[in-house]
Amino acid sequence: MPPMPLPHQLYLLSHQPAKGRLDDDSDAVRGSLLCGAAVAELCLGGWLRDRGGKAERTAKTVPANLDPFLAGVLGDVPPDRPRRWFDLLEQRWVTAPEAVQDGLVAAGVITVGHHQIVGPFRTKRIALTDPEPAQALRDRVRQAARRAAGSVPPPIEEAVLAVLAIEGNVSTVFGWRDLWRHKLAVRELKNRVDHELPGLRSALIPSIALRRAG
Repeated sequence: MPPMPLPHQLYLLSHQPAKGRLDDDSDAVRGSLLCGAAVAELCLGGWLRDRGGKAERTAKTVPANLDPFLAGVLGDVPPDRPRRWFDLLEQRWVTAPEAVQDGLVAAGVITVGHHQIVGPFRTKRIALTDPEPAQALRDRVRQAARRAAGSVPPPIEEAVLAVLAIEGNVSTVFGWRDLWRHKLAVRELKNRVDHELPGLRSALIPSIALRRAG
Protein backbone atom coordinates (compact mmCIF):
# COMPACT_ATOMS: atom_id res chain seq x y z
CA MET A 1 0.00 0.00 0.00
CA PRO A 2 1.56 3.34 -1.02
CA PRO A 3 1.79 6.09 1.60
CA MET A 4 -1.53 7.84 2.00
CA PRO A 5 -2.83 10.70 4.15
CA LEU A 6 -3.73 10.10 7.77
CA PRO A 7 -7.52 10.45 7.21
CA HIS A 8 -7.41 7.64 4.66
CA GLN A 9 -5.36 5.47 6.98
CA LEU A 10 -7.83 6.09 9.80
CA TYR A 11 -10.71 5.09 7.52
CA LEU A 12 -8.95 1.80 6.76
CA LEU A 13 -8.34 1.19 10.46
CA SER A 14 -12.10 1.41 11.00
CA HIS A 15 -12.88 -1.24 8.39
CA GLN A 16 -14.25 -4.64 9.40
CA PRO A 17 -13.24 -7.05 6.60
CA ALA A 18 -15.60 -9.85 7.65
CA LYS A 19 -18.63 -7.55 7.67
CA GLY A 20 -17.68 -5.30 4.76
CA ARG A 21 -18.37 -2.12 6.67
CA LEU A 22 -16.84 0.34 9.11
CA ASP A 23 -17.09 -0.15 12.85
CA ASP A 24 -20.31 0.95 14.52
CA ASP A 25 -18.77 2.30 17.73
CA SER A 26 -17.04 5.24 16.05
CA ASP A 27 -19.67 5.82 13.36
CA ALA A 28 -21.22 8.90 15.01
CA VAL A 29 -17.85 10.62 15.43
CA ARG A 30 -16.12 9.46 12.25
CA GLY A 31 -16.40 12.86 10.58
CA SER A 32 -14.72 14.57 13.51
CA LEU A 33 -11.96 11.93 13.61
CA LEU A 34 -11.25 12.26 9.89
CA CYS A 35 -11.10 16.05 10.15
CA GLY A 36 -8.74 15.69 13.10
CA ALA A 37 -6.55 13.36 11.07
CA ALA A 38 -6.50 15.88 8.21
CA VAL A 39 -5.47 18.69 10.54
CA ALA A 40 -2.70 16.50 11.95
CA GLU A 41 -1.47 15.67 8.43
CA LEU A 42 -1.40 19.35 7.45
CA CYS A 43 0.51 20.27 10.61
CA LEU A 44 3.05 17.48 10.21
CA GLY A 45 3.43 18.43 6.54
CA GLY A 46 4.24 22.02 7.50
CA TRP A 47 1.18 23.76 6.01
CA LEU A 48 -0.48 24.57 9.34
CA ARG A 49 0.91 25.54 12.74
CA ASP A 50 -0.36 26.64 16.11
CA ARG A 51 -0.21 30.35 16.86
CA GLY A 52 -1.73 31.61 20.06
CA GLY A 53 -4.04 28.63 20.26
CA LYS A 54 -5.28 28.96 16.68
CA ALA A 55 -4.55 27.27 13.37
CA GLU A 56 -2.39 29.45 11.13
CA ARG A 57 -1.36 28.89 7.51
CA THR A 58 2.36 28.82 6.86
CA ALA A 59 4.17 30.10 3.78
CA LYS A 60 4.96 26.57 2.59
CA THR A 61 3.91 26.00 -1.01
CA VAL A 62 0.89 23.75 -1.46
CA PRO A 63 1.61 21.04 -4.06
CA ALA A 64 -0.78 20.74 -6.96
CA ASN A 65 -1.32 17.05 -6.19
CA LEU A 66 -2.31 17.55 -2.55
CA ASP A 67 -5.17 15.22 -1.70
CA PRO A 68 -8.51 16.98 -2.37
CA PHE A 69 -9.82 16.43 1.16
CA LEU A 70 -6.64 17.82 2.70
CA ALA A 71 -6.71 20.73 0.27
CA GLY A 72 -10.27 21.51 1.30
CA VAL A 73 -9.44 21.50 5.00
CA LEU A 74 -6.38 23.68 4.38
CA GLY A 75 -8.51 26.06 2.32
CA ASP A 76 -10.77 26.58 5.33
CA VAL A 77 -7.94 28.54 6.95
CA PRO A 78 -7.54 31.93 5.22
CA PRO A 79 -3.88 32.83 4.61
CA ASP A 80 -4.23 36.05 6.57
CA ARG A 81 -6.55 34.97 9.37
CA PRO A 82 -5.93 32.13 11.85
CA ARG A 83 -8.93 30.02 12.87
CA ARG A 84 -9.76 28.26 16.08
CA TRP A 85 -8.80 24.59 15.92
CA PHE A 86 -12.30 23.60 17.03
CA ASP A 87 -13.92 25.64 14.25
CA LEU A 88 -11.61 24.01 11.71
CA LEU A 89 -12.57 20.51 12.85
CA GLU A 90 -16.25 21.41 12.74
CA GLN A 91 -16.17 22.76 9.18
CA ARG A 92 -16.31 19.49 7.23
CA TRP A 93 -17.28 16.68 9.60
CA VAL A 94 -20.52 15.98 7.71
CA THR A 95 -18.87 15.47 4.31
CA ALA A 96 -15.55 14.04 5.52
CA PRO A 97 -16.43 10.30 5.43
CA GLU A 98 -17.69 10.41 1.86
CA ALA A 99 -14.78 12.58 0.71
CA VAL A 100 -12.20 10.19 2.16
CA GLN A 101 -14.08 7.16 0.87
CA ASP A 102 -14.16 8.65 -2.63
CA GLY A 103 -10.41 9.20 -2.46
CA LEU A 104 -9.79 5.58 -1.51
CA VAL A 105 -12.06 4.34 -4.29
CA ALA A 106 -10.27 6.56 -6.82
CA ALA A 107 -6.91 5.19 -5.63
CA GLY A 108 -8.14 1.62 -6.05
CA VAL A 109 -7.68 0.82 -2.36
CA ILE A 110 -11.34 -0.04 -1.71
CA THR A 111 -14.45 -0.89 -3.67
CA VAL A 112 -17.95 0.08 -2.57
CA GLY A 113 -20.98 -1.93 -3.62
CA HIS A 114 -24.66 -1.67 -2.77
CA HIS A 115 -26.91 -4.66 -2.12
CA GLN A 116 -30.66 -4.69 -1.85
CA ILE A 117 -31.86 -6.34 1.36
CA VAL A 118 -35.59 -5.77 1.87
CA GLY A 119 -37.85 -3.92 -0.59
CA PRO A 120 -36.34 -0.53 -1.36
CA PHE A 121 -33.69 -0.79 1.35
CA ARG A 122 -30.07 -1.23 0.31
CA THR A 123 -26.90 -1.81 2.28
CA LYS A 124 -23.40 -0.68 1.41
CA ARG A 125 -20.54 -3.16 1.36
CA ILE A 126 -16.95 -1.91 1.50
CA ALA A 127 -14.16 -4.25 0.42
CA LEU A 128 -10.39 -3.79 0.54
CA THR A 129 -8.57 -4.50 -2.70
CA ASP A 130 -5.67 -5.89 -0.66
CA PRO A 131 -6.43 -6.54 3.03
CA GLU A 132 -2.86 -7.28 4.13
CA PRO A 133 -1.43 -3.72 4.18
CA ALA A 134 -4.46 -2.50 6.15
CA GLN A 135 -3.98 -5.27 8.69
CA ALA A 136 -0.28 -4.45 8.96
CA LEU A 137 -1.19 -0.81 9.60
CA ARG A 138 -3.65 -1.88 12.31
CA ASP A 139 -0.97 -4.02 13.95
CA ARG A 140 1.50 -1.11 14.02
CA VAL A 141 -1.03 1.30 15.49
CA ARG A 142 -2.01 -1.23 18.14
CA GLN A 143 1.62 -1.78 19.02
CA ALA A 144 2.06 1.97 19.50
CA ALA A 145 -0.22 1.75 22.53
CA ARG A 146 0.91 -1.68 23.74
CA ARG A 147 4.62 -1.00 24.01
CA ALA A 148 6.29 -0.74 27.37
CA ALA A 149 6.03 2.73 28.86
CA GLY A 150 9.28 4.62 28.41
CA SER A 151 10.42 2.55 25.41
CA VAL A 152 11.40 3.98 22.02
CA PRO A 153 8.39 5.99 20.78
CA PRO A 154 6.62 5.04 17.54
CA PRO A 155 6.58 7.33 14.50
CA ILE A 156 4.44 10.38 15.18
CA GLU A 157 1.98 9.36 12.45
CA GLU A 158 1.26 6.07 14.22
CA ALA A 159 0.99 7.89 17.55
CA VAL A 160 -1.59 10.25 16.04
CA LEU A 161 -3.62 7.40 14.56
CA ALA A 162 -3.55 5.55 17.87
CA VAL A 163 -4.72 8.60 19.81
CA LEU A 164 -7.50 9.33 17.33
CA ALA A 165 -8.66 5.72 17.54
CA ILE A 166 -8.59 5.86 21.34
CA GLU A 167 -10.47 9.15 21.62
CA GLY A 168 -13.06 8.07 19.05
CA ASN A 169 -13.51 4.52 20.36
CA VAL A 170 -12.55 2.90 17.07
CA SER A 171 -13.22 -0.61 18.30
CA THR A 172 -11.58 -2.32 15.33
CA VAL A 173 -8.25 -1.07 16.74
CA PHE A 174 -8.58 -1.04 20.53
CA GLY A 175 -10.80 -2.65 23.11
CA TRP A 176 -11.18 -1.28 26.60
CA ARG A 177 -9.01 -4.09 28.00
CA ASP A 178 -6.11 -2.98 25.76
CA LEU A 179 -6.36 0.56 27.02
CA TRP A 180 -6.68 -0.52 30.65
CA ARG A 181 -3.63 -2.79 30.47
CA HIS A 182 -1.46 -0.16 28.83
CA LYS A 183 -2.56 3.00 30.60
CA LEU A 184 0.96 4.43 30.92
CA ALA A 185 1.78 3.94 27.23
CA VAL A 186 -1.56 5.49 26.24
CA ARG A 187 -0.85 8.49 28.47
CA GLU A 188 2.58 8.90 26.86
CA LEU A 189 1.00 8.84 23.40
CA LYS A 190 -1.51 11.51 24.34
CA ASN A 191 1.17 13.69 25.93
CA ARG A 192 3.33 13.38 22.84
CA VAL A 193 0.51 14.34 20.48
CA ASP A 194 -0.35 17.30 22.74
CA HIS A 195 3.28 18.41 22.63
CA GLU A 196 3.85 18.03 18.88
CA LEU A 197 0.35 19.01 17.73
CA PRO A 198 -0.91 21.56 20.23
CA GLY A 199 -4.58 22.31 19.86
CA LEU A 200 -5.54 19.06 18.18
CA ARG A 201 -6.88 17.00 21.09
CA SER A 202 -8.28 20.00 22.92
CA ALA A 203 -10.43 20.69 19.83
CA LEU A 204 -11.14 17.06 18.99
CA ILE A 205 -12.56 16.06 22.38
CA PRO A 206 -15.41 18.63 22.39
CA SER A 207 -16.06 17.91 18.71
CA ILE A 208 -16.51 14.22 19.56
CA ALA A 209 -18.71 15.14 22.52
CA LEU A 210 -21.00 17.13 20.21
CA ARG A 211 -21.37 14.19 17.85
CA ARG A 212 -22.12 11.78 20.69
CA ALA A 213 -24.67 14.18 22.19
CA GLY A 214 -26.37 14.59 18.83
